[in-house]
Amino acid sequence: MKRVFWLTCALALSAMAAELPVRQVVLYKHGVGYFERAGELAPGESARLDFKAAEMDDVLKSLTIEEKGGGRISGLRYDSSEPLAHKLADFPFQLGAAQPLSAVLDQLKGAQIELKFANETVTGAVVAARLTPGDDKRPEREQITLLMDAGDLRNFDLGAAAAIRFTDTRLQTQFKDYLAALTEARSREKRTVYIDSTGSQRREVVASYMVPTAVWKSSYRLIFGEGAQPTLEGWAIVDNTSGEDWNKVDLSLVSGRPISFISRLYEPRYVTRQAAELPEDYASAPVVYEGAMDAEAKAVSLNAPAPQAAPQAMAADMLVPSAGLSRLEQFVRIQKAPPVSVIAAPAVGRELGELFEYHIPTPVTVRRNESAMLPFLQQKVDTRKLLIYSDPAAAHPMDAAEIANSTGKTLDGGPITVYESGAYAGEALMETVKTGDKRLISYGVDLGTRITTQWDSKAEQIREIHARRGILTTSNAVVETRTYTIHNVDQKAKTLVIEHTARPEYNLLDRKPLEKTSNAYRFEVKLAPGATEKFPVTEERVYERAFTITDLTPDVLFTYVRNKTFSDAARKQLEQIANLKQQIAAAGREIQSLESQIAEVTNDQERVRRNIGSLNQVSGQQQQVQAYAQRLAGQESQLASLRDRRAELDKKRAALEGEVSGSIESLAF
Repeated sequence: MKRVFWLTCALALSAMAAELPVRQVVLYKHGVGYFERAGELAPGESARLDFKAAEMDDVLKSLTIEEKGGGRISGLRYDSSEPLAHKLADFPFQLGAAQPLSAVLDQLKGAQIELKFANETVTGAVVAARLTPGDDKRPEREQITLLMDAGDLRNFDLGAAAAIRFTDTRLQTQFKDYLAALTEARSREKRTVYIDSTGSQRREVVASYMVPTAVWKSSYRLIFGEGAQPTLEGWAIVDNTSGEDWNKVDLSLVSGRPISFISRLYEPRYVTRQAAELPEDYASAPVVYEGAMDAEAKAVSLNAPAPQAAPQAMAADMLVPSAGLSRLEQFVRIQKAPPVSVIAAPAVGRELGELFEYHIPTPVTVRRNESAMLPFLQQKVDTRKLLIYSDPAAAHPMDAAEIANSTGKTLDGGPITVYESGAYAGEALMETVKTGDKRLISYGVDLGTRITTQWDSKAEQIREIHARRGILTTSNAVVETRTYTIHNVDQKAKTLVIEHTARPEYNLLDRKPLEKTSNAYRFEVKLAPGATEKFPVTEERVYERAFTITDLTPDVLFTYVRNKTFSDAARKQLEQIANLKQQIAAAGREIQSLESQIAEVTNDQERVRRNIGSLNQVSGQQQQVQAYAQRLAGQESQLASLRDRRAELDKKRAALEGEVSGSIESLAF
């Protein structure tokens, strides 16, 4: 009866609420649309707005209401959306995916259940239910154990039961409510917002809001006439996916991408609170006293068991509360400018801060689940035809046009179909172009022009040399030239724009580009009929190298000495260091030669000594032994002379190295 009462009230409220028709629609490029509804309400009447469930977050974030006629808005009511998991948590059972019936009934231990079989009907309390695995002889079965009214326990095969019913009507109702909640969660019914007011007379209510919508698209036609200024024609493609008709609405289209986001405001949100408990108070244990042994004896201390220590309370798990709501997005209501008469009824454009609006001057009707194509631009534009060459691997440049936006409006990005002399010439894609800006578009390949490229580079040159604190720094330059050879096959003059890649650390020489993009230079070349042009582009890369002078060989130093960029004073200082390093190198080579001679003599002495030792053991070899002894004496004199010479060279090299170190330390130019 209670359900019937609430249903009756809901129907009554719905009947008293008036729908507000859509009057104004503004479509954006970032996936939302601005809608304005307006209507007249009778005394005491509420307004009703219907939305899709997925739109409610944006509605609650952006809805604004204005009432004209003396009344005041007293509140809003709308269908709530409690999370499914929160709804189902209150039930004493849970239905999982692909869960067998026995698993469901096992959750309801103690519930009274009635099973109808072919020959009998039994009633009892659920003790347990289970799925019995099968084997080769028997398939798997679902069984239930019931406590019968007589007190005995009986097992039954659920698969053999023709019907199963809960005798508890409350539990039966809970199952129905559980299934109804699941069905409601799958449904896509609309959500209703009621606007209540205190007005006691007829008044007008205006409601505006933002909801997700399909983005509007733009497409253009660029029409070249015979000698006339080209015409740019713009069309807007609008899709009505709102689920209701737009009947003679005031339509605007906005180019730009303001910030927009989703904030979950519709679904109730719950915060998990922390658990905190006080330590439990335990009852005191009884104390047992001993009897006296002797009345005259000294008192005996009574031993009582120590009271049990109360266990510490278990610490509750610390749960991080969910994050707060994001800031609500603010929207500025769009005030419309009066329509201006223009040819072919294109849209009236105006700036909206960083955005740009195209307002369709006549009311627009678009049925639900239909689309429309509406003209928003038809205007002469400053355009010149030319060729673009931006791919060095291509043999031909592209047919192109340079469009200067002189329309006074923002040209929203989109595809462009080009017509020339009444015929289709190709297609292009253009990004959004603000007023006063310009863009190049390419729509075909010009087979009447051939282009080849060739690289040429000069040897590395040293522009500057500096030395300080033993470090030699050189400024080097590499010059590279890319030559474009262009052959105009057609017997008509052409204008070619070459897009030359701008490489990091390279600077242009001799030429100034027409303009520069983020990664390319643009050069303009005039081509005569049937002519061949060569267009070289020269670039220079300047970089520095640093060397430790101590590590440089004399030959490398002399290459720097011969460089014309040196001053005479610098050349003299570096030449002195190079000469000293040459002397050090010569001394080193001589020392190495002496070390080889000393090693050779020493090895020969070892051999002679072994021979003497062998001959001393043989009689009659004294003369040979004497000869070897004289040879050893001569080698000793030779070794002494070699070692003296090496000592002199070591001393000389050390002196030269000291002189070089001093010269390098004082070197500065």
